[in-house]
Amino acid sequence: MNYHALFQSGELHQRVREAYKRLSSCNLCPHDCGVNRIKGEQGLCGAGLKPKIASANVHRGEEPPISGTNGSGTIFLSGCSLKCVFCQNYPISQLCNGEIISTRTLAARMLKLQRQGVHNINFVTPTHYLPQILAALWLAIPQGFTLPIVWNTSGYEKVDALQLLDGVVSIYLPDMKYSNDKHARLISAAPHYCVINRAAVIEMLRQVGHLQLNEQEIATVGIIIRHLVLPEGNSGSPETLQWVADNLGLETYVALMSQYFPAHNATSTAGMNRPINHEEYDAAVEALDEAGLENGWVQELDEERGAV
Repeated sequence: MNYHALFQSGELHQRVREAYKRLSSCNLCPHDCGVNRIKGEQGLCGAGLKPKIASANVHRGEEPPISGTNGSGTIFLSGCSLKCVFCQNYPISQLCNGEIISTRTLAARMLKLQRQGVHNINFVTPTHYLPQILAALWLAIPQGFTLPIVWNTSGYEKVDALQLLDGVVSIYLPDMKYSNDKHARLISAAPHYCVINRAAVIEMLRQVGHLQLNEQEIATVGIIIRHLVLPEGNSGSPETLQWVADNLGLETYVALMSQYFPAHNATSTAGMNRPINHEEYDAAVEALDEAGLENGWVQELDEERGAV
């Protein structure tokens, strides 16, 4: 069932109602802050009742089947349920820079991007605004919205929240950041990351299956796992990649990213205060090969700091 069928049946409207109920004692993400966002209270993510976005533009820097030839309609949501010390987008994710808008305006931004010819609408760091995104979709469909929705997430998600997106999201783009809970807690303030993240990606795969491309090599449905290689083995790449192979399957598409550099507070964090080196990224590529994961993308490493 796709979101048009959900709209016609009334199921989408019901999900909007269920999602907004969760805001009165917010439990959308694993932190379970319990704040009343209906009354404007804010939890760890910094989000209130109305959606707050940093930008809504055509973006061409995603994985090839996401950006394609026309670009991805990327909407950056302000705030985040993680507090990564190395976040390159920390003015948006942690300082919560952005514009507070209505769900009606969010729907209008989605429709504007569709008119610009993008392949999809790509919500970046969307978890804490799940109800508002569902509401915007419900408003946009009668106005002609038809594009696939990409859920571009840290992967720190609750399964019962993801279930509200079943049939709504076409393409999941989650991070798998860590294979060690201690590193996840110290670097990203994400308790119990591994069990939460792994349950989440299993649910995502259940909903959308493995990546499928159309004749133009554009993604239509499926999941892409993103894994950022961190210095000094802090991302636990061999363990994560083997887990993907064993639990999601060898068909899984993986984007193995090399662009880490010490942004934000990473410059003063031991073990995170330098870029990765060739040996570290080459070891991650070798782990990808050893796990038997052949679908996806690897990058080259710029001599000075990151991906090219």
